[in-house]
Amino acid sequence: MIVTTAGRTNEQMIQTARKIAQDLGYPYYQRNKKSITKIFSEMQQDILVIGKSRFEWYCLGKDEPIFFHPNTAAFRAKRWKNGEVEPFVQATDLKEGMKFLDCTLGLASDAIMASLETGPNGQVVGIEGNKMMAYLVKTGLKNWESDMVEMNEAMKRIEVLEGNHQKILSTLSDNSFDVVYFDPMFHQVLEESNGIAPLRNVAFYEELTEKVIMDAMRVARHRVVLKDHWQSERFDQFGFIVRKRKTAKFHYGYLKT
Repeated sequence: MIVTTAGRTNEQMIQTARKIAQDLGYPYYQRNKKSITKIFSEMQQDILVIGKSRFEWYCLGKDEPIFFHPNTAAFRAKRWKNGEVEPFVQATDLKEGMKFLDCTLGLASDAIMASLETGPNGQVVGIEGNKMMAYLVKTGLKNWESDMVEMNEAMKRIEVLEGNHQKILSTLSDNSFDVVYFDPMFHQVLEESNGIAPLRNVAFYEELTEKVIMDAMRVARHRVVLKDHWQSERFDQFGFIVRKRKTAKFHYGYLKT
């Protein structure tokens, strides 16, 4: 991995890029108006581009960058504010002041909804296994500005942990969270999921195991929730109570603790 600036840059962006490179432990690369393709050919490494409005991660050999954006949370939050039913909130049964642990953070779309629902007195923690994804999401959550004040505040409340959720779960105390949540990469690809398509190249594909579910049940005082493809065998494998939705490609299942 190398760190550089956007094509059009200034001294402030250069200094920011240098500082980020130092913090992450990666070398800084002077852009000199070179294209991403040119830098790839020279360096043969992933590239983190520091721009004015966002950071972009270009994986070697891939054309589309990965960057933080709230994905579906933007319109879900507006519907939530208008009092519409949110399937995620129904499945998790979250309330004001609860503690929520997202073991598969990704772009934090569900964690944002959890933070909205649990409010200023709640706690939302997300675990992300990929170091660069964790960094992009952590910085994105703190700096993204939407036109909805409640959503901006909710994003800033989320704590991001970088690491393996299996290992982190095993270290947590009994009943330390109200809800523990899993949204693993589906075995079946949803063609319409363009918002997360680039993540498939960097996501961790660790299977849920009996040990992980047992740890989740130990850590959660209220329930463990799984989001998965409607054809997934994981619901039956672990005995989840499934909330089936006729028109949805994915369902939510939960285990009461």
